[in-house]
Amino acid sequence: MFVATADLSASPPLCRYDEPTRDPVRVGLVQHRWQPDVEAVTAELADGIATAADLGARVVFLPEITLLRYPAFVRGGDDAAANAESLDDGPTITFARQMATTHGIHVHASVYERTDGVGDGLGFNTAILVSPSGELVGRTRKLHIPVTSGYYEDTYFRPGPADDDPYPVYRPDGLGGAALGLPTCWDEWFPELARAYSLAGADMIVYPTAIGSEPDFPDFDTEPLWHHVITGNAITAGTFMIVPNRHGDEGQITFYGSSFICDPYGRVLVRAPRDESAVLVADLDLNLRHDWLTLFPFLRTRRPDTYGPLVAPVADTTLGERRS
Repeated sequence: MFVATADLSASPPLCRYDEPTRDPVRVGLVQHRWQPDVEAVTAELADGIATAADLGARVVFLPEITLLRYPAFVRGGDDAAANAESLDDGPTITFARQMATTHGIHVHASVYERTDGVGDGLGFNTAILVSPSGELVGRTRKLHIPVTSGYYEDTYFRPGPADDDPYPVYRPDGLGGAALGLPTCWDEWFPELARAYSLAGADMIVYPTAIGSEPDFPDFDTEPLWHHVITGNAITAGTFMIVPNRHGDEGQITFYGSSFICDPYGRVLVRAPRDESAVLVADLDLNLRHDWLTLFPFLRTRRPDTYGPLVAPVADTTLGERRS
């Protein structure tokens, strides 16, 4: 398994205004591949989590729908949510609890969440965070759902609700006061989402991801675009981005790995290969967010009074023309 680490020398302060008031936090992620044998999947993930914990990571992040084969390269049928899981005692949260309590760390995972009584045959795509005691301390449902060839997720996943707090930020004990946002995959393409988390005080945004080839355009490699948009959103939001992806051929899609962690300046601290399982561990200087947003005060100089068009109804077309 590929292993890469980065200490604070990978992200020196570029515009330090004040003496640091926050201690660094060491985080890790695991990039893995799906295999038909679920025990092989959990064994690989367990090995990666143990490696990250041994290297001092206090929280480890895992890819989207962590234990399952990616389903959405074909449209879901009447029983699309057959593999959806309970957040009480399903296999993914059970695995996360086991890893968290074994290593005394926080463990993040992604679950195809079963919801009873709705009647639409769908489930939620849900990111979870489990504490060292095994308690569920964070849960966020994916808001934006892809609909195109190879990624027919709208036939499996129900969008997360636009309730009073669609962008929750968690500050779990033991992470030095770090504030985490836990959206998922397709959410990472939307600058509005990163900005909303930043306004809520997030230091880091975690995107469990399952992205790879385009079945209709196999020669089009979207990996550079994916990388650029996330690092660009890191800069404008002033947050760290933690992005665990899967790798490997699962049929119609070959997932391209390339998981990474970047800082609020868009600097990539550690990055995984495209085609190999990996563990990434990095020290995050939480003071960088304050430094950067003091020099370039994006949040203070916003003009929300002019942003009405961003929330106005649009047509259900490719270009989303605003309705008159």
